[in-house]
Amino acid sequence: MTPTLQLAFDLIRRRSITPEDAGCMDLMTQRLEKIGFQMTKLRRGDTDNFWAVRNGASQGPLLAFAGHTDVVPTGPEENWSYPPFTPEIRDGFLYGRGAADMKGSLAAMVVACEEFIAANPNHSGRIAFLITSDEEGPATNGTVKVVEWLEEQGEKIDCCIVGEPSSSDRVGDVIKNGRRGSLGLELKILGIQGHVAYPHLAENPIHTLAPALSALAAEEWDQGNQSFPATSFQVSNINGGTGATNVIPGEVEVLCNWRFSTELTAGDLETRARAILDKHNLRYQANFKLSGLPFLTAEGPLVQATQQAILRITGEKTELSTAGGTSDGRFIAPTGAQVVELGPVNATIHKVDERVKADHLDLLKDIYREVLGELLT
Repeated sequence: MTPTLQLAFDLIRRRSITPEDAGCMDLMTQRLEKIGFQMTKLRRGDTDNFWAVRNGASQGPLLAFAGHTDVVPTGPEENWSYPPFTPEIRDGFLYGRGAADMKGSLAAMVVACEEFIAANPNHSGRIAFLITSDEEGPATNGTVKVVEWLEEQGEKIDCCIVGEPSSSDRVGDVIKNGRRGSLGLELKILGIQGHVAYPHLAENPIHTLAPALSALAAEEWDQGNQSFPATSFQVSNINGGTGATNVIPGEVEVLCNWRFSTELTAGDLETRARAILDKHNLRYQANFKLSGLPFLTAEGPLVQATQQAILRITGEKTELSTAGGTSDGRFIAPTGAQVVELGPVNATIHKVDERVKADHLDLLKDIYREVLGELLT
């Protein structure tokens, strides 16, 4: 078994469901300290984080690897082909919760640094790790808090590789050089509860909501641009009623979300949404929650280095994309850092029987090592 796979096995064995780290960081920090990294543990609330940095022999950029040790819950474990925290290689695939998202990436990052430093002990610039155990959860005490601490220290990341599973069919076929913003809406529509046989004595908030919700769903928020698809609006939850068939509810609650491009701001979306709600004369309470701004890393040094590394290792060109959900890159990019996401194939993330091709992790390790070589030698 290769060093990358062995470390991936050791990480997957730890039941690190958000926000638990379950000892994963200790495994990583022990390896990193042996190759000259200086460690800073940053416990915030219920979340473990660490920042590790290795100084090179000369001036150059600070290249950080960012990622998370936490994983999502498994669901009923009896539905898995193999126990989710007992890694197993079958038919060329590594099975286990976190194999793709993202313990496989963490293992590849660490081993890539070990190999690169062994060959280049006096590399230029600096290498860093920014690791959290709160990415899959609310993400309130994780990367965002580490970034705040770095700013207090006057530390600036120049380039950052986030190990999220970005690939579609093969390692490196897609890298994310940006992400859409995410704006949530908690909406409560107020009515008057009453008996269904006497609707004139009540006001059904579900009925009054329906036309407004239809208008929100039909709205063309923008047309996107060269780097981003058009902004999308989705309703994710609707809750109303007492459970009885003969009672008109007094209120209905709705959860919505926009994934938005750089064509709009969160303020633009809120203003337009409120205008639609007001147009329909609703009595409502609205709480808008911004969980991430859109960001885009132009085709500069980091993107070019990553593309070259993928071409050198796989012989294939890569596609730049801003599709998908949010990631912790949304906290790092606003500091001015160039950010890309590069990780394994994402076909089984968060699913039962999460898995990756076992040999893909060493391909990923080789790509990470080549990026280090492109930027720090």
